[in-house]
Amino acid sequence: MYEDKTLVCKDCGKEFVFTAGEQEFFAEKGFTNEPQRCKECRDAKKQAARAGRQMYTASCANCGKEAKVPFKPTEGRPVYCSECFANMRDE
Repeated sequence: MYEDKTLVCKDCGKEFVFTAGEQEFFAEKGFTNEPQRCKECRDAKKQAARAGRQMYTASCANCGKEAKVPFKPTEGRPVYCSECFANMRDE
């Protein structure tokens, strides 16, 4: 049903292939637009967004370890390290 398409990256101008498998994945997720950037440019854009994010340090309310979080902790609200947070989510 789907066939590989060659697209042009809007950032670097290189051609890249939008595979049939990727098209199927996009359709399953309900995405209607084709990607506009190649994988390298998408990854670079994500990395740049992460680099600009301010991180805050807090103590985990569960284990007491230092936790780095992307939001300013609020007095009276618990903060969890990634390990404790994942364990709580799995329960």
